[in-house]
Amino acid sequence: MEENSNKAKMHSPISERMGFVALMILQIILFMLFAVFVRYGKAALPAEVPGLFQEHVSKYPHFQDVHVMIFVGFGFLMTFLKKYGYSATGYTLFMSALIIQWTILVKGFFHMYDGKIELSLEHIIHSDISAAVPLISMGVLLGRTTPIQLLFMALFEIILFAVNEYVALEILSICDVGGSITVHAFGAYFGLAVSLMLRPKKEENEPGQYEAPTYTSDLFAMIGTLFLWIYWPSFNSVLADGTAQERAILNTYLSLAGATVTAFVLSTMMSHEKKLDMVHVQNSTLAGGVAVGTVCNLMIGGHGAILIGILAGSLSVIGYRYVTPAMTAKLRLHDTCGVHNLHGMPGIIAGLGSIVYAYLATKEDYKYDLGAIFPAMASQPKNLTSNHIIGGYERSARAQAGFQLFGLFMTIIIAIVGGLIVGLVLRCTCFRKLQKEEQHQDELYWEVPELKSE
Repeated sequence: MEENSNKAKMHSPISERMGFVALMILQIILFMLFAVFVRYGKAALPAEVPGLFQEHVSKYPHFQDVHVMIFVGFGFLMTFLKKYGYSATGYTLFMSALIIQWTILVKGFFHMYDGKIELSLEHIIHSDISAAVPLISMGVLLGRTTPIQLLFMALFEIILFAVNEYVALEILSICDVGGSITVHAFGAYFGLAVSLMLRPKKEENEPGQYEAPTYTSDLFAMIGTLFLWIYWPSFNSVLADGTAQERAILNTYLSLAGATVTAFVLSTMMSHEKKLDMVHVQNSTLAGGVAVGTVCNLMIGGHGAILIGILAGSLSVIGYRYVTPAMTAKLRLHDTCGVHNLHGMPGIIAGLGSIVYAYLATKEDYKYDLGAIFPAMASQPKNLTSNHIIGGYERSARAQAGFQLFGLFMTIIIAIVGGLIVGLVLRCTCFRKLQKEEQHQDELYWEVPELKSE
């Protein structure tokens, strides 16, 4: 009796409301930190001379595309569960809005000028991309955690992500323009590690009663797929410039096309009824965008982009058909959205591809772009303030390939260790934990209208 009473108190609406009150307090703290540390960057300040026009190329069109991917693409992609549509789209909006503010501060502390963080469109773009990291991890845990647990996970994940990204890009100077290593692989393996720590008991390892799609929910998820597919070239190319940006757009598009055709073909060959499986269509068609992200600005050729897409689409379908069920059955490691197949393994493909293409990079092939893409391989520093690169400038192609390998390995290790720690905290503290019968449904936290069962 006493145990049931304590459980009821822990799960009471009052304790849940207190968690949201704490989040409002956090928002106020963020407001105060912005007031103290954040200032407009030069691009957002009024011109000092009347009538002075400073010409610059705005990345707002690219920003719009990335913005749609984060809030519409990711949100709707996770609406496939039949009773979790409110949560999938709502928590995506809620978590992204908070994390974008948090990321500006966390990443800004690594690049302060005169004790202040500069605010510009580029910083917002970086924060939008960073919001994808906890959203990817959320896909692993979809329906099995409370919103408070998700927000706690996201806040700490962004800190680890920012540290890892700074070391990988600024110190090791690896190439990862599309974020397949530092964003996709990191978010996937962090989420999987958290899920491992929160794995259910053996007797509760079977899928929950609401852990399945309906015809309508799958159609909504397909909306997310289409938005992501259409705008993924912008996601991979937004941080590139000049000819490298055009290569990133072309290569991403072709890789997506290769993955899509492959996913459709293999789906009919590997699905249980030898028909198209909507899970493969919704997810494996996107694997090419992840797998090409790290090398999309390199001279990989159209054929290379298509090959990467074919490999990613194949591995993703195989993952959904065999790897995910095996992880669930043998490790009790649940991956609700199959993030390992869409972001994890394709992210590793991207990292391995970057090792090969970095090893093959030459001045003759890349000309001026070599120093822009691989700053550590340039003959002179790109800017005098960037003196953190290990190994010095004029790094050889072989050395750059080694750094790419180390960056991939480091990212996965930090993600897994960080995820295990956060998962342990979520499991062992007084966080409200969902019971088996409460999972994968909106009614617990949303006012849901009565609907006829489909």
